[in-house]
Amino acid sequence: MKIVRYSRNAGRPIANGEIFDLRSVGKIVGVGLNYRDHAAETGLPPPKEPTLFLKATSALCGPDDDLVMPRGAQSVDWEVELGVVIGKPGVYIDAEKALDYLLGYVLAIDFSERDFQFNRGGQGFKGKSADTFAPLGPWLVTREEINDPQSLAMTLSVNGVVKQHGNTRGMIFSVAELVAYISRFMSLQAGDVILTGTPAGVGFGQNPKTYLKPGDVVTAAIDGLGQQTHRVVASR
Repeated sequence: MKIVRYSRNAGRPIANGEIFDLRSVGKIVGVGLNYRDHAAETGLPPPKEPTLFLKATSALCGPDDDLVMPRGAQSVDWEVELGVVIGKPGVYIDAEKALDYLLGYVLAIDFSERDFQFNRGGQGFKGKSADTFAPLGPWLVTREEINDPQSLAMTLSVNGVVKQHGNTRGMIFSVAELVAYISRFMSLQAGDVILTGTPAGVGFGQNPKTYLKPGDVVTAAIDGLGQQTHRVVASR
């Protein structure tokens, strides 16, 4: 599983062989409730510090792979997110220098099974980590190609109906603040991925709650980072 490094300005891959291999991802760090409108739709106050969780790296998949529902799943939800990929090791990173530690940016979706996340005991990790729950791509856009990671429009639709329409300027904690904060609790290594949160419009926040089912098609995009499309299929 590989993602081509891409030059947004040139409109093409940087060079043959310049790729980011998903097998090089050491850990996936997620950030919950990092958009005020998303926190509001869940009925929770904005966090005073970033809310962190982990996703298993076995959840990684490509930008056009099927989304496979886990056995017994009834509440699979969507979250379009800006993913950042760490380019060099760091710990106790200053926020002012945090973007220097990035390799680049990638479109991501944080799929979740809400019943597994909230009602099955322990941490929400088990609702975040099913196979195919962490698609990345289609491109890794290097950090110098993105002038401002806090000004990227993002959308997600289900069966052609727009569910999420937001912008990274709505983050509570910026990319630089997140990198610095996370590095206070764990070292960041080259290839690590941070999922920086999602705007309003998730299925859990709707009334009534709406979740994915086999046959649905999920399409997500972020300005300059390309588009993903996933067909939802039943458990294998």
